[in-house]
Amino acid sequence: LNKENIAAVKPEGTPCIFFSGHFANWELFALTAQKSGVPYVQVYRAANNHFVDAMLRKIRKLEDKDIIPKGLRGARGAISALRSGRRLGMLVDQKMNDGIAVPFFGHDAMTAPALAILALKFKCPILPARVIRIEGARFTIDVGEPFYAEDTGDRDADILRTMTRVNETIEGWIREHPEQWMWLHNRWPKDITDKVGNGIA
Repeated sequence: LNKENIAAVKPEGTPCIFFSGHFANWELFALTAQKSGVPYVQVYRAANNHFVDAMLRKIRKLEDKDIIPKGLRGARGAISALRSGRRLGMLVDQKMNDGIAVPFFGHDAMTAPALAILALKFKCPILPARVIRIEGARFTIDVGEPFYAEDTGDRDADILRTMTRVNETIEGWIREHPEQWMWLHNRWPKDITDKVGNGIA
């Protein structure tokens, strides 16, 4: 864990946004963050099966105070968390049909803009964080240097700029360890997805 990169957000009452994707055993970051003194509340999509969800929450040691459901209720929860000085964690590598088009591997991909909107609203640092599987059941946690969403007064351009940087970061992670990315949903239209899947893009 890059402790120097989380030093600024370690004091209680310091809001920030951690972003990551479905890499390796991504759930380990929340547990590591707790032990490192930077626990955060995470946007969480419950499993469709209630029994499976209960099991997963038990394994991941997730309590109600640690999670925010996706959707409108989740947006309110995220705002409330940052407003109260809490840290927020988001997985932002999957497709959002009503998101915005942001370059990803050279093609526009529908991307959730919430991270950028929140970062601009609260002027809080954004920290990229990922789990890397290094051998068997051994992992390392990589937290990148914090950065801020640039606020030029052009809201749409600022959101696009921030999410472009986020997508570029995720793209870099995938290029480094493509076998560790769990690609759950098509990020591009089918014709582009076929090209990307065949390694042409």
